[in-house]
Amino acid sequence: MMNWLKKLPLLFCLVTIQHCFAQNTEQVYPDYLQPDRAISAVTMVMVHDVVSPPVAGRYYAYCMLGAYNIVAANDKSIPALQSFLKDYKPDRCLEAVYFKYDHRIAAYYSILETARLMLPSGFMLKDDEDGFTQLLQKNNVDQSIINNSVKVAQLMSAAIVNYSKTDNYNKLSALKRYAPLKEEGKWYPTPPGYFEAVEPNWKTIRTMVIDSASQFKPLPLIPFSKDTSSAFYKQVKDVYDISKHLTAEQINQALFWDCNPFAITTSGHMTIGFKKISPGGHWMHVAGLVSRQAHLNFDQSITVLSLEGITLMDAFISCWETKYDSNRLRPETYINRYMDVKWQPVLQTPPFPEYTSGHAVISNASAELLTYLLGDNFAYTDNTEIPFGSSQRSFKSFRQAAAEASMSRFYGGIHYMESIEKGNDQGKKIAAHIIAKIKSAGILPQTK
Repeated sequence: MMNWLKKLPLLFCLVTIQHCFAQNTEQVYPDYLQPDRAISAVTMVMVHDVVSPPVAGRYYAYCMLGAYNIVAANDKSIPALQSFLKDYKPDRCLEAVYFKYDHRIAAYYSILETARLMLPSGFMLKDDEDGFTQLLQKNNVDQSIINNSVKVAQLMSAAIVNYSKTDNYNKLSALKRYAPLKEEGKWYPTPPGYFEAVEPNWKTIRTMVIDSASQFKPLPLIPFSKDTSSAFYKQVKDVYDISKHLTAEQINQALFWDCNPFAITTSGHMTIGFKKISPGGHWMHVAGLVSRQAHLNFDQSITVLSLEGITLMDAFISCWETKYDSNRLRPETYINRYMDVKWQPVLQTPPFPEYTSGHAVISNASAELLTYLLGDNFAYTDNTEIPFGSSQRSFKSFRQAAAEASMSRFYGGIHYMESIEKGNDQGKKIAAHIIAKIKSAGILPQTK
C-alpha cells in the first residue's frame, strides 16, 4: 500500500518520541493500566510505518475490539459487540478459560498484541508488552495473574486478527491499480512529492456499523468550470484569497490539525520527510485524554476508545468512497493551472481526491460520538500534537474542536468550502447512525 513512498529517494527525519499525555486528574485506577498508554505505543509504530489515514483508522478499530470483548465478558452491563457490529460472529474463545485472570490487564495487553500481529512493524511492540508486564511485577501483581491475563489477551487477539482477515483488506493489492485521469477537473498528483493516490479501492473494505460505503453519500458537488463567473471558480478564488490574508491564529489552526502522516520538504537536491500522527490517531488520543479527565473507570474508557475506533473506520470508508467517486482536483492543481503558477498552500496537499474533506468527515463523526458518550460542552485541552512540533489548544466542546479541524483545511489551502460543509454533514450522519445502533444495543452515556 506504500508504493508511492518507496519510489522516492528520501532522507527521513523521524523524531521518535513516546507520546504521553500528562493529565492533572485523579486516577480511578492505576496509571499503568490507562488504555491511552497502549494507544500511544501503537500510534508511534504507525508513525514509524507511515500508515495512511484510512488504514490507520482500520488498525485502531481492530486493536480495540479484543479489549472491548474482554471487558464485555467480565461486565454484563456492557453489550456484546455482535449487538451493534454487523456481520460479527464472536469466536467464543473465552468460554474455555477456567483460570483466574485480571480482565483489565488482559484488555490492555490485547491492544498491544493485536497491533503487534497486524502492523507491518508490529514486532516493535514486543518491548512495550515486556515493559507492561515488568510494570505489573513492580506493582506486586501476582505472577500467575499476569501470566493468565496475557494468555487471555493472546487468545482474544488471535481471534480478532482472524476476524480482520474477512474484511477484504487482503484483496486490495489484487484490484485494478489507479491511474490519474488527465481530464479537466479530475484529481491529479500534487507537488512536492507527486505521490500516487492513497487507497483508491478503500470502499471495498467491509464497514462495521453503517450499512455500506455509499450509505451517506453527499449531494452532487458543484460542477467543474474555468469560467470566472461560475460557482466553482468562485470557491477556488475563496481559497486563493484567504491564503493571502491569513491571520496568525488561522495559520496556527491549520498547522495544529495538519496530521499528515508523511510531509516532505525540499532543499536543493535534498528531500526531507517528516512523519506525523494521522487524523484518526489524533482523535483516538483525544478520546483517551478526555476519558481520563472524565474520571471514567477502566471498562468505560475501553468502551469509549473502542467506539471511537469503530467510528473512525466507518467514517474513512464512507469518505474514501466519496473521494474516488467524485475524483475532484485539489485547489493547488486548479490554481497552478489557471490562476497562479507559483501559488502554494500552507499545508502540503495530501495524495488523494479533494471531495469530501476527510478531516471534516472524521472530526464531526468523532465529535458527535464523544458528545453522546461524554456530554456537550465538555471542555478540554488537546496536547496531542506537542510531540509532533505543534502547541496545545483548548476547546469548550468536541463540536467546537471538529468545527476548527474542518476549517483548518480551508485555511491550509487544501480544501474548498463546499467539501468542508458537505463533509461536516456526512460525518454527522455517520455518527447519528452509529449512535442509534449503540444506543439500541444498550450503550448509554458514560458520564452522569
